[in-house]
Amino acid sequence: MKSMSGARNARPAVGRRARRYLWEEAAQNWQAARDEGRSPEFSEYIARSLRALREGVGQEPGTVAPMRAVHRVVLPDDGSDRLPDAYVAEHYTLTLFGLHQHAASDPVHQPGTGLGTACLRLRQSDTLTQAAAERRLTAAATAQDLHELAQHLQQLMSLLRSAGIGLDYTRLFRDLTRWDGPDRNRVLRAWGLQYTDPASAAPLEGDANGTGSAAAPYWTTFDSSRREAGAELAALRSGAGREAGTVPAMWTLHTTRMASQWRDKGSLTRDLVAEHAALTLFARHQQTHAHPMHVRHNSPGTAAGQLAKKGTGSAGEGKSVTAASERRFGALLTSADTDELVMHLRSLVPLLNKASIGLDYTLLRSALRVWDDPRLPDAVAAFRQRWDRDFHIAMTS
Repeated sequence: MKSMSGARNARPAVGRRARRYLWEEAAQNWQAARDEGRSPEFSEYIARSLRALREGVGQEPGTVAPMRAVHRVVLPDDGSDRLPDAYVAEHYTLTLFGLHQHAASDPVHQPGTGLGTACLRLRQSDTLTQAAAERRLTAAATAQDLHELAQHLQQLMSLLRSAGIGLDYTRLFRDLTRWDGPDRNRVLRAWGLQYTDPASAAPLEGDANGTGSAAAPYWTTFDSSRREAGAELAALRSGAGREAGTVPAMWTLHTTRMASQWRDKGSLTRDLVAEHAALTLFARHQQTHAHPMHVRHNSPGTAAGQLAKKGTGSAGEGKSVTAASERRFGALLTSADTDELVMHLRSLVPLLNKASIGLDYTLLRSALRVWDDPRLPDAVAAFRQRWDRDFHIAMTS
């Protein structure tokens, strides 16, 4: 049987299930024995169900008879030979839970622990090196479909079990139901943000939302002599045109601070969007240069003005080059929103790269953060005025 595709089946039919999911029942069953003063262990029903789950590992959803009784997603009685996405996702979640719980004395279903958080704890344990943990999570995050994702997660479950690390299987089930639908980006962002959580949920001073930047941004610490520098820049360039937080290769290079509860939800904040855009632009700008292209106080206006001034040195082309530069910069300056501003910057940055003209990426990130924020019209006006002034000063100095 095959899974139905499409957004309409992207979420689990939670309201149609008659009882708790098996992983929830197992945790409740174990806790009940403990609360009653008995030896905390699973009942025979749970033990038998776990054996049925292990029979389903590597098997096609809906084909393992012993597993049918442990499903909670109700199949539609419409004669269709295609399984709902939620049923398929539950099949994979059940088999992963069976692998994880096998031989573990305590319940592995741990509410509140997302996959990214579990991998972060795995990295911090002695089970895997940081690089190995990141490879495992990245392999799962780059899976092309749900079946491939389940295969990668099978390997992760064995490692989590060995390290004694639990996982919220209800959350994982919801993630799997979204994997082949339009909500995959949110799942990816949640995993990445959880994995890079500095465990500091306290808001920055004056910021009730808990957002902001706590660590030095990548462009201020970039060192071209580092062995990893080339690979890091390539990873950042791969994020161009993609939604912030959804590029696994970029996850560890982000420094945006965010409250843990926002990370768990995969929230797409203005800070994250601004840093993502700045990182991808910087990577393109820094390419082929050993000296840093992040230059403090060099606003886009200053950089565009320096570029235009260099062009006026061409014999017989001074006026046309100046006019073209002014038109290009004018289009950038009047960008209606952040997306349009980034689009114009993507055209400008390769020219700055070729001319070896730097740009202040910390300043740029600040502008990207507020550019289309309706609550801060004065901030946007101030950036426009400053950049326009910088352009003409650079042109005439």
